[in-house]
Amino acid sequence: MKSADELIHIARETLAIEADSVRNLVQFIDSDFVKTVETIFYSKGRVVVTGIGKSAIIANKIVATLNSTGTPASFMHAADAVHGDLGTIQTDDVVICISKSGNSPEIKVLVPLLKSSGNKLIALVCNTDSFLAKQADFVLNATVEKEACPNNLAPTSSTTAQMALGDALAVCLLKCRDFTSKDFARFHPGGSLGKQLYLTVADIYKNNAAPKVNADDSIKKVILEISSKRLGATAVLDGEKLSGIITDGDLRRMMERDENISNLKAADIMNKNPKRISSTEMAVDALKILRDHNISQLVVTDGEKFVGFIHLHDLLREGLI
Repeated sequence: MKSADELIHIARETLAIEADSVRNLVQFIDSDFVKTVETIFYSKGRVVVTGIGKSAIIANKIVATLNSTGTPASFMHAADAVHGDLGTIQTDDVVICISKSGNSPEIKVLVPLLKSSGNKLIALVCNTDSFLAKQADFVLNATVEKEACPNNLAPTSSTTAQMALGDALAVCLLKCRDFTSKDFARFHPGGSLGKQLYLTVADIYKNNAAPKVNADDSIKKVILEISSKRLGATAVLDGEKLSGIITDGDLRRMMERDENISNLKAADIMNKNPKRISSTEMAVDALKILRDHNISQLVVTDGEKFVGFIHLHDLLREGLI
């Protein structure tokens, strides 16, 4: 077993080698990269990404990134392609073939079959003198000086470079399509990420009670309203217009300060400038306000009209925290 210092050195060296490998890719972004983006952008078909071994794993990741950012894509394993999966490739599809060497037996069998179908073939390859690179219409150069593996064998730097080039391609296509956060939300409706992009305050506050009192109501009524609605606060209204808010903390401070509370009204202890949010705002914006001001509930309004409350627990329940 290596010592702690040795392990730290190995880890840092690995990251440095891989970082340098990605940084060096900048010099390889050329006209072939541009033509690849244009070809995919104007294609009426999908992007079919194929590879074998570790490159197949990277191909799956690139497919996932393309699909999630508006470019239809599918994965085809290079070994399975010659056993029937070539049928998944349609006339207008663009094929990206990923390989470190570009000379593996599977690639040498697959490439002529792809060429015969007439589809545009893009090589994402570390060896630009390889069989794959010479047969491709365009070459995405993923050359690396060495693997992070001390034996220079295990795919490490090379697969990192392949993935980074795939990300660069996906981001370029995203920009070309003017892909927005709303588009992103359509493809990511599940989980906290999706909810951050589409969940509004109006989707949440309507499930809560809407505690409210009038400005001239008694403290007893205020206490009963806060207690019965169980949100830890009540709005204070002038008609339908929000005048202020009273929290259970305000009630505790009142009890500590005033011995005789029988003559006090809601208006006497309310906060006249409570934090509020419009019902049309995003739920994630409500979360930011709650966190920034270290409060647990937020008044929801439509203009000056009080409509309800949103609570920290609501956002927790929705998985935004």
